[in-house]
Amino acid sequence: MYCARSLRATRLSHLLMVAATLAQGCSSQSATPQREVNAHPFARANETVELTAAQLRSVSVQPVSEQNFVPQRDAVGNIDFNEDMTVQVSPPYQGRVVQLFAKMGDAVRRGQPLFTIESPDLVQAASTLISAAGVLKLTSSVLERATGLYAIQGIAQKEYEQAVSDQQAAAGAYQAARDAVRIFGKSDAEMDRMVESRQVDAQMYVHSPIAGVVTARNAAPGTLVQPGGTPAPYAIADIRTKWLLAQVPEADVPALRLGQEVEVTLFAYPGRVFRGSIVNVSEAVDPNTRRATVRSQVEDPADALRPQMFANFTVRVGAPVPALAVPVDAVVREGDGTMSVWVTRDRQRFTRRTVRLAEQQGGFDRVVDGVRVGELIAATGALFISNASIQGGAD
Repeated sequence: MYCARSLRATRLSHLLMVAATLAQGCSSQSATPQREVNAHPFARANETVELTAAQLRSVSVQPVSEQNFVPQRDAVGNIDFNEDMTVQVSPPYQGRVVQLFAKMGDAVRRGQPLFTIESPDLVQAASTLISAAGVLKLTSSVLERATGLYAIQGIAQKEYEQAVSDQQAAAGAYQAARDAVRIFGKSDAEMDRMVESRQVDAQMYVHSPIAGVVTARNAAPGTLVQPGGTPAPYAIADIRTKWLLAQVPEADVPALRLGQEVEVTLFAYPGRVFRGSIVNVSEAVDPNTRRATVRSQVEDPADALRPQMFANFTVRVGAPVPALAVPVDAVVREGDGTMSVWVTRDRQRFTRRTVRLAEQQGGFDRVVDGVRVGELIAATGALFISNASIQGGAD
């Protein structure tokens, strides 16, 4: 009996050991993959990378240097016509358009005819001129006869003086009538022809007051136009200068002054810089955008700029300041938003270094912290090294 009991105990102990072993094995098998997943959820990048000779051909190395950075303010705006050199051309008197000579976009000279109108005021002024010319001719003949008679005592002095007075009044009225017609743009030769033929030329020429380009034409034959009417029949702009209207944050306004030079770049002309100066800084700030309008006059002798083009506005607000600089291509933006460069001592092993940057000028980033002058960095090929580090980390 004792032997049988001992045998059962031995078998039970053996079964318990086997069960414990199986349970441990199962738990270890289920736990191992979980640790591996937690340890490597993503491919991790190595902080140091050693490149082969073939890989180094894609990388250039240069030392960190100091560059002069100019304090400046940037903003975005749009091009517009120079309204100080833009005129709305209207006739001086009311009339009906007869003929148009200039089209939209035409270049015109100062004094060049733009259109003609038939004006009832011109008809009245021309009629007065013809009448005054007749009166002057009559009074001049009367004075001539009176002068001859007075010389032989044929008339009294009072009659002679009356003839002189009448002739002088007629001459004044005639000159005033010519001046009135001249306002309508008629030349002396044209007025002489009207007086000689006694026919009224009712058409009035309206000329361009400046040299420029026709930017708007709002009239057609038969249109009734009048002084100060809107829109004016023609708009002429001097296109040698344009305006840039930039919206500047209110924090930058105190640094801006009239006369400061500005550099203007446009998406339409990459690599080209237009120059001008600030001519006006708005007195008020937009309560919605918290920005002020800054107006600059930009030189554009070739008429390359077009109104409503988007442009970048840059103005220098201080003297150049030396600071640490790295080439733009040397900086890599990491996945978490930080910036880094690859530093080396032997031009073969590269170590990732996080840096803090400020503004960018002339192809360089100003470095606030992270590197020292003279340290060697990958000036080009930094992104290639980052890719190589990720591949190495994944392996």
